[in-house]
Order: sequence, then structure tokens, then C-alpha cells
Amino acid sequence: MDIIPLIEWLGESPTAALFGLITGITFGVAAQRSRFCLRAATVEFARRQMGASVAVWLLTFSTALAWVQGAALLDFMRPADARMMAVTGSWSGAIIGGLMFGVGMVLARGCSGRLLVLASTGNLRSITSGLIFAVVAQMSLHGWLAPLRDRLAMLWTTKGGTNVNLLDAFRLPEWSGFALGLVLAILALVISRKNRIGAPRLIFASGVGFAVALGWVLTFNLSQVAFDPVTVTSATFTGPSANTLMFFLESNPVLEFDVGLVPGVVIGAFFASYFAGEFKWQGFENEANMRRAFIGAALMGFGGMLAGGCAIGAGVSGGSIFVGTAWLALFAMWIGAMATDLLVDQRGPAALPA
Repeated sequence: MDIIPLIEWLGESPTAALFGLITGITFGVAAQRSRFCLRAATVEFARRQMGASVAVWLLTFSTALAWVQGAALLDFMRPADARMMAVTGSWSGAIIGGLMFGVGMVLARGCSGRLLVLASTGNLRSITSGLIFAVVAQMSLHGWLAPLRDRLAMLWTTKGGTNVNLLDAFRLPEWSGFALGLVLAILALVISRKNRIGAPRLIFASGVGFAVALGWVLTFNLSQVAFDPVTVTSATFTGPSANTLMFFLESNPVLEFDVGLVPGVVIGAFFASYFAGEFKWQGFENEANMRRAFIGAALMGFGGMLAGGCAIGAGVSGGSIFVGTAWLALFAMWIGAMATDLLVDQRGPAALPA
């Protein structure tokens, strides 16, 4: 992939932002049309249902594995160069932050990525919850909550100054990640067939996984030719939401992949919903729903930053390159979400549908 002419034309930082925009638009369109949502999948699973949401999530996760690991086998990217793999990981952060994020996404009725997509379709609840999420994430990164996040993250960390590559830790061959992706994709298609999910929704679900691979490949290739250091990353919404917020508040903002990613999702999801006739202004049903949404958004903002990523960043992007703490964070998110649905929504005074 020869991107040097593009860099010479735009510059390195604008090129990174453009790559983020392309990744975001791809993600936004695919996520909106497939109704991809980890919260919905965990709720279905908690209620002993292997329904459409589980099938869509599993297909997204499996195709992300297949696309990313296939790209790695073809030398289009190197997982070892990814920022979340190249820095010290936090096991304690993955557990505590993952549980908090799982609780928060059930209370807010959507993970951070889902809130961003819904906000782009006219959902005012998601817009306000998303803003709270971004503010708390920024507070956890550089603000008042940063010392607490650091203390919790340092309780239990990975050794050697880097994260753990699960394929290397279990001494598995390089092709095993790609093979696992194919096996999980077949399982997802079996569940999809039982739920009679149409081909368009399945294609868009796999498109979410493709967007993750696209982000990894684009940022990796940029890092190989850029003069200044470039973070090798992909779709994630905790740090990028905080960075995008500050981009519009600082006097000297800097363009980067994150700043293009979030607006890209908004653009993609908006046009996907508009042309499908699904754009509709919606608000809060009552004060109780507003209160739980705000609490959930705050928990996700801190939990996602502590866990090293959100349901997309850790759960799909980090999972696709087999980052050890990302897989643990994803597991903790499932546990936190399932427990919250069981204790709050299934046994609460006003049970919510899956």
C-alpha cells in the first residue's frame, strides 16, 4: 500500500485523521445497519437466549479475528506494533474496569460505540449519555479521576513492559487466530440461520469486523512511512471520545486518527439511518431512565479508560490481535452486564426487554 503520495499531499496528521474518518464511516454504516450491540447480546445470553443480537455480535467478533489475523499473516500489519500490545497491560484494570463498563452499558442501554451510533440517528438520550461518557473518560485520563485510575491499574500489571499476546503465551501457531475466527464465524452463521437473520444484516455485521481490520492496517502502514511516531490503533471509543471532545475545546488542536474516527461514525450512521428511513428524534421516557442512563454513562467512561478500551476497543479491536488484558476485559464486561441485567432489569420493579 503506497500512501506516500497521500502524505506528501495532505501531511502526516491530516492523513491519520482521514484514515480515522474512513474507518469511522465504515464502522458507522455497518453498525447502524446490523444493529450491532454488545449490551443486547449479553442481555440475550443472560436470559438464556441465543438470539439475533448474539449472532450479530459473534459474527462481528469472528470476522474481525479473521480479517485482522489474515492481514497479519499477509504482513499487512503486525500485532506487536499495536499500542495496546506494546505497552504494559493492567490485569486489575481489565477486571475492575471491565465489570464497571459492563454494568454501565446495561444501565445506559448501550455501550459507548452503540450510543454514538444511536446518537447519529436522532436519539437524544444517547447524545446526552455520550457527552457524559466523554467527559468522565477525559477526567479519568487527565483529570480528577486520573490518580484513582492509576492506582487501580497498578494493582496487577503484565511483566516485561509489554502486554501479553495470547497466541505466544499458549505457543499457538500463527495461523491459529485466523482459524479460530473462521470457526466462530461458522458458529455465528448457524445461530443466524436459526434466528432467520437476513443476508444484508449479516453482511453489515461482518462489515463492523472489517472496519476494525481496516483501522489496524491503515494506521500500521502509516506508521511505517511517517517521519513522526504514529500510534497503531483501530476502532475504539473511550480515548477517542475524550480526545475528540478536547479537540473542539483546545485552542491549538492536533489532528489524529481518533479525531477522524468519532466524526466518521457519526457521519456513517447518520446517512445509513437517514436513507433507510430510520432517523427519528427520541428522548427519555421518564426521570428514572434518565438517571440510570447518566449513571451508566459515567461508569462506562471511567471503566472503559481503566480497562484499556470499551466494548469495541478492548472487546473487538484488542481481542482481534489477542491482547491478553483485552480478552480479560471483554470477559469482565460480559459478567458485569449479565449480573446487572439479572439483578436490575429481570428482578427490578420495571423489567426491560432484551
